[in-house]
Amino acid sequence: MRKICVIGGANVDITATSSEAFRLGDSNPGRVEVSWGGVGRNIAHNLTLLGDDVELLTIFGGGLFGSVIARACAELGIRTDHCQIADDGTNSFFVSINNADGELVGGVADMNATEGMTPEWLEQRIRQINTADAVVADANSSAEALAWLIDHCDKPLFLDAVSVAKAGRIRKAVDLSHRKSFFALKCNAIENVELTGVNCCKRRYVSLGAEGLRVEAEGQKYDFPALPSKVRNVTGGGDALLAGIVHAGPEADIEESARWGLRCARAAVESPNAVSEEIKNLRYE
Repeated sequence: MRKICVIGGANVDITATSSEAFRLGDSNPGRVEVSWGGVGRNIAHNLTLLGDDVELLTIFGGGLFGSVIARACAELGIRTDHCQIADDGTNSFFVSINNADGELVGGVADMNATEGMTPEWLEQRIRQINTADAVVADANSSAEALAWLIDHCDKPLFLDAVSVAKAGRIRKAVDLSHRKSFFALKCNAIENVELTGVNCCKRRYVSLGAEGLRVEAEGQKYDFPALPSKVRNVTGGGDALLAGIVHAGPEADIEESARWGLRCARAAVESPNAVSEEIKNLRYE
């Protein structure tokens, strides 16, 4: 069992999926579901299902939902002892719209609760961070906080770009940091373009969606095809991918880490939920 510290967002996911081809500028029939999400929370949830010992560091949004999500994390076995619940008026919501085949049409993230995850906030929790075997952080934190983490995290650090809008925070964080180096970066193809020239990690995992996964390491590129799947919901696929990579461990070779990531991603996209309970049944083959 690995001890993993995950630093990032935890929020309410509101997912709307049209029952027919999505029509822009019109009301579309379909279904709307509410669940607990957030890149950091989803990664922590997946890692817990995989059997790892996981601590989540986040600021939950204020009001009713914050305490409910915090309690739900604890019930899943995710340790939240060093988290914080923000005052009323702060939000952690992600609203996504999917077309009939589960592909994301667009979304809006209101994650102002994570603005409180400053370098000072992280410094108060650095002992918990550095007692882990590996650390995962998403780009919901500010560039300054990510830079501080790059400089003070003593364990293998995995960063998730989250979105094109937030990928720039990783670029700025590297510029601000003194160490300018961390273990691994996970991004999708569009985020990867935003991060062109940021060559400061040992491994870069680029999700190519239906085309699979590309891993860049030591000047080489390795391509792995996507596993056959029946897509129901792509939300959470990238989070599961990174969870599988982290679960394989920083000592795993590129092929092993890619295999774990792709198997977890397939389980996620075949589920109607952002996190698939089937991940707990995965075994390395």
